[in-house]
Formats: sequence, structure tokens, C-alpha cells
Amino acid sequence: MESVAARIAAIHERIAAAARRSGRAPEQVRLVGVSKTHPPERVAEALAAGLRDFGENRVQEAEAKIAALAAERAQLTWHLIGHLQSNKARRAAALFDCVHSVDSLHLARALARGAAGREPGAAGRGPLAVLLQVNISGEASKEGFDLAGWDRDGARLGAFLAEVEQLLALPALAVQGLMTIAPWGSDAEQARPVFDATRRLRDELARRFGGAWPALSMGMTDDFEVAIDEGATLVRVGRAIFGAR
Repeated sequence: MESVAARIAAIHERIAAAARRSGRAPEQVRLVGVSKTHPPERVAEALAAGLRDFGENRVQEAEAKIAALAAERAQLTWHLIGHLQSNKARRAAALFDCVHSVDSLHLARALARGAAGREPGAAGRGPLAVLLQVNISGEASKEGFDLAGWDRDGARLGAFLAEVEQLLALPALAVQGLMTIAPWGSDAEQARPVFDATRRLRDELARRFGGAWPALSMGMTDDFEVAIDEGATLVRVGRAIFGAR
């Protein structure tokens, strides 16, 4: 069976090749190993292989895992990539370095309150890095700000922009960019329109509000190369690193 280290090396090679094909530097794309449901020992194995970014779906599972790896905390960047309930926002702000799944102004406000009260030894003392999760595909099963067809629906875009303006004014949060999840399909090319629309939305936000909005978290095991071609800076890969759950 191929080792975790060999799998990580292979993914990095594919990331580098995809970046070069799209005229980008491989260093512009960070690999987030999706460690949800896998034990701390597997994270430690990936850490030993050079991976530093790990994604978790649930606060409770991540809390136990982060505690088990407390001695390595300074080497790790923990990303919350799953849906977050507002009643768990304070704990999430203390545990994670970046929350990818901010899907409402209500949740952002709860995270801001939690980030303002982070204790010494938590993920960080500065602003909490967050990404706005956007639902570009329009699938009812997906979380995120509803932005299907945003480029053809001025009212929908306008409502989102009004929320973003309020969100950007929240203390203790640093909005870095957008996250999206493309529909599953047997052909990775089917995800391209979603990634393209997410990148264009990011560009629109940067134009209207200023700043670089540098982060685009999009692409998983089956479609991350297409996501890189469309501008992804963070790709979330689990099965190709850790195997089936």
C-alpha cells in the first residue's frame, strides 16, 4: 500500500503541473489535507511528510485531535471546512486558524465575538482568517450564500454585497476570500463553470470593496486540477492522501 508521504508527494506534483499549465507558480497553491474522520496518528504521519495544513469538518472531532497534537501546534495550520453552527462559533474561533465556511452574516457576527475573546495559546491572537462560502451551483444540499446566477441577477448580487459590507466592518475577523464546493460529477470539467463563477465573483468583490481577496478555496480530490486552472489558492484533498474513510 502506498504511504501517506508518497501520496502527498504525488499530489504536490499534480498541483505543480496544473499550476504551470495555467501560467501560475506552484507556490501560489496550498494543499489542505482533509483529515476529518482520520485519527491524530494519520495527521502526524502527514506532518512528518511535510504537510502543514489540515481541514476538519466538525468542531468536536477537531478539538480532540488538536489537543492530541498540542505539542505540534506551532507547525500546524487548522482549517474548519465544514458547516458551522453559530452556537459553536466561539469554540471554533479558539481552535482554528482559518474558517472556510462562513455562510451568513449571523455566523460571522458570532465568530467575531468569539475571536475577540480568544485566550492566550489559542489559534492566534490577531484577527481570525475567514472565507465566505458561496453556493454557486444552486444545489439545495449545499451550504453557503445563495449566489447561483449572481452575474445575471442584480438583486441577488446586491443583497450579498450589502451583507458583505456589514461583514467587512466586523472586528476580529479578516476576510481572505471565498470558498465553494462544486457539484459532484464523473467528469471534473463539469465543475469548471462553478469555479469560474467563484473566481469572477471574488474579482467583483475586490473591485467593489478594495483589497486583494487573495484566497479561493475550491477543488477537492476529483477536481482540484480544474480548480487550480480557474484560480484556486487552497485545494482540499482527503481521499487521495488518507485513503477511503
